[in-house]
Amino acid sequence: MTKPSRAVLIFSKLPETGKVKTRLIPELGAERAAELYCRLLDRQLAWLTAETDYSIQLWLTPSIDHPLIQQWVNTPALSLFLQQGEDLGERMMHAAHSALQSYRQVVLIGVDCPALTPVHLQQAFAWLESHDGVLGPAQDGGYVLLGLKSTPRALFKDHHWGEADVAETTREAMQQLGWRWRELPLLWDLDRAEDLAQLETLGIPLN
Repeated sequence: MTKPSRAVLIFSKLPETGKVKTRLIPELGAERAAELYCRLLDRQLAWLTAETDYSIQLWLTPSIDHPLIQQWVNTPALSLFLQQGEDLGERMMHAAHSALQSYRQVVLIGVDCPALTPVHLQQAFAWLESHDGVLGPAQDGGYVLLGLKSTPRALFKDHHWGEADVAETTREAMQQLGWRWRELPLLWDLDRAEDLAQLETLGIPLN
């Protein structure tokens, strides 16, 4: 049987107060930071389900058995999964490997890049037809998107997750694997207080 083509894997934390967007807490407070994170995820799920026809997988940590996720349980085309692994690399590798048992191509994204659009996903999947991987670099040195057709362990280990060199060490891993890959334009993600001003350009309220 031919596999369905494409799935988008969203990596998210439960939007619990004090446990998400912690670097924004000094600016917003713990409750507002958690509410903002929840709005970003709601917004992302809304456009993914309304404007694309991909299968959507929401990979959560630390639990999928929590009242906070009930609002997403019955979202059409959305499946919920629990992240598994000791660090982000292991969790991403596990999720991608699992999804690739059912799909030919997967794109992994987070919740922190409100500038990401369906056009970026369309381009990533199109490039995966003729390339081994796709990277969506972030302005802070990380990345906001990773497109894959396979999950070699070397791609997910020995990175300083959350630091400013993750995109570069991922490029090095791809090069060592002998991969052909493409990169999306540089995008910003929401991690620091100075990033909050860019939300206004997208019409996303802080309250």
